[in-house]
Amino acid sequence: MIRTSCFRPAWWLRGAHAQTIWPSFTRHLPALKLEWERLELPENDFLDLVWTAQKAGPIVIVLHGLEGSINSHYAKGILYSLHNNSWRAVFMHFRGCSGTHNRKARSYHSGETGDLRFLIRTLHARHPDSLLAAIGFSLGGNTLLKYLGEDQDNAILRAAVAISVPFELSAGADRLNQGFSKLYQWHLLKRLQKKIIDKFRVRNDAPFSIKDVPNWNTFHLFDNFVTAPLHGFKSSEHYYSTCSSRQYLPLIKVPTLILHAEDDPFLTPDAIPRDVELPDNVILELSKGGGHVGFISGHLPWQSCYWLEERVPEFLRGYIN
Repeated sequence: MIRTSCFRPAWWLRGAHAQTIWPSFTRHLPALKLEWERLELPENDFLDLVWTAQKAGPIVIVLHGLEGSINSHYAKGILYSLHNNSWRAVFMHFRGCSGTHNRKARSYHSGETGDLRFLIRTLHARHPDSLLAAIGFSLGGNTLLKYLGEDQDNAILRAAVAISVPFELSAGADRLNQGFSKLYQWHLLKRLQKKIIDKFRVRNDAPFSIKDVPNWNTFHLFDNFVTAPLHGFKSSEHYYSTCSSRQYLPLIKVPTLILHAEDDPFLTPDAIPRDVELPDNVILELSKGGGHVGFISGHLPWQSCYWLEERVPEFLRGYIN
């Protein structure tokens, strides 16, 4: 079902781009004791995990967005909030996003649910009496929703939250190639290109020539010539059509909250799911403003309120307390 969100942007931070950009430059991240773990995968690769200090209780998995990491502005904020609710939180870096290149030629993409599934099953085997939940931001939200739709009743998770999801990947790529949103595309692609060139400079198994990578300067091009061949897709459109989470929403059985702003500069409004696409256990809370992973309120700039860190635990408390 679709609900109108109670979120209202701060009066001094109106507009999608202001909401999106502000925290990257102004957020003072809370101090938090963290422990790193390297989780070995069956195929001789690995995931780098970051745990909060709680040693017992429910476990909440946090998935980041494209080229995100534990240093993303939203990461430590949500971990701090989860810790304050006496839950264990584990931040999963997608392959190659922790600051160390992964071992395989392939890395990660918006529809890579295998690694998430392995982590969930590993945690369930280690802690069979602990309740599990998950939160996904942007790309991580798309991955999480796709996983829930694929595994349905076998998803193990008690609840899930997905934030600022690119429900239709092709529409998202189109939006990021328009107007001011091109700035986000430029920023993200520069990081992706640098990482890919650095990784394959010392390898000989790239399915493309690294000298051409700087020329692929839109997501459609980059995904067509890099993401697709690295991960077994025929083209960018094959990747987008296969991995977009919108088609998986009707299949989800786990109680799920989706938080999205109509002005999200990473997606066009027509790509937002309609009420008829959502089962009763999936709630889409829509706000007029909020940008992309922004959702900042507060009376004054030095009293910024990061609303996601209140709303997400509020929802999860109904399922994992």
